[in-house]
Amino acid sequence: MIACILVPGFELQVALHDRPRLALRPAALVPDPGVEPLLGPVTTAAEAAGVRPGMRLGEALAMCPSLVLVERDAVQVEHQWEAILGKLEDNGFAVEPVEPGCLYFDTRGVERLYGGVKPALTRALTAVGASWNAAAGAADRRFAALAAAAIARTGQAVVVDDGRTRDFLAPLPLSLVPLEDHRREELDHLGVKKIGQLAGLPGSAVAERLGPDGRRAWSLARAEDDTGFDDDGKITPRPPASTLTERLEFPEAVANELTLRRALTALLDRILARPERGGREIRKVALSARLVGGGSWRRTLTLREPSAERGTLRAALGPKLAELPAPVLTLGVELLTLAESGGRQLALVCPEGNALGGDELQSRLRDGLRQVRARAGAGAVATVVEVAPWSRIPEQRALLVPRDS
Repeated sequence: MIACILVPGFELQVALHDRPRLALRPAALVPDPGVEPLLGPVTTAAEAAGVRPGMRLGEALAMCPSLVLVERDAVQVEHQWEAILGKLEDNGFAVEPVEPGCLYFDTRGVERLYGGVKPALTRALTAVGASWNAAAGAADRRFAALAAAAIARTGQAVVVDDGRTRDFLAPLPLSLVPLEDHRREELDHLGVKKIGQLAGLPGSAVAERLGPDGRRAWSLARAEDDTGFDDDGKITPRPPASTLTERLEFPEAVANELTLRRALTALLDRILARPERGGREIRKVALSARLVGGGSWRRTLTLREPSAERGTLRAALGPKLAELPAPVLTLGVELLTLAESGGRQLALVCPEGNALGGDELQSRLRDGLRQVRARAGAGAVATVVEVAPWSRIPEQRALLVPRDS
């Protein structure tokens, strides 16, 4: 079975971790700078006052003047999420993180270890920790496992029996289905408020009215196909973590870009000299900072070509320093993904008629695929496979299947 661990409002919980009293007051996570002013997760007290996630900032403040706006802490989110993943892996769970607050794992590897699906989920929740208010769900489909975790109470594990997935999904609200807000509102105006009601509609009519996204949502509602849910029926555990981190604390807040660039150079010298790197080149790197106001800032960068040259890394990360929104108290560099060990030797003479030899071309293609996966996730690279070329519905003629190599 596929299991899902869900930590609702994880970013807000991290931001309130050192201020537990705010969790009892109407509070919400502020929008990211430079994007549409929509609220993030909100506390229970804010929900009681009528404030909802995704509500416009002005509307929320007019509805609840006492609403406390909490700054995002991107650095702590990454740190705490990595700590949770590490605890689960230490307990034998091969996890596939989707985003901070949501992950999947296959229960087949741990059922015998812990004596069944339910005990395994209980052990996973114990590993996460009671302070995060996590819930768990398990089913034979990824979407059903997510839905089970979404309706479970804090610390509870809901297991959907094999063959009863569609009956389980039928009475659940349509808000659990991954649909754009305007599509969900359109269905609501048509009287479709439950997943079972969506599943009962003709697939061709749904595809014609709502397009490909609606067709995929219809398939999820019928527990027939998770392909549109970035699921090929398997869990892809993340590779062993190899994150290396170096941080530099300033005696006082620094806003001068020249000083920050010199600090970045010193950090790169220190992290490139770490023996844990084993001479491997860097594929994905992150630059983070602790700001004066108590918040944090973080930017990730995937290099076009893996490199361990200080000049290349400094040239790639240096312009990011201009995006800092406030003076800095701490600056940090993290090596998120390291390339495989081994040298790179190009051909001295290209084969006749080919600019690149077959082996060299395949090697570069594989390197490009690894770069895309490091930047956008394991399911970012897919292959189009024809399954029903005779179908009159374009969305049914082919499927996107994740590409392994």
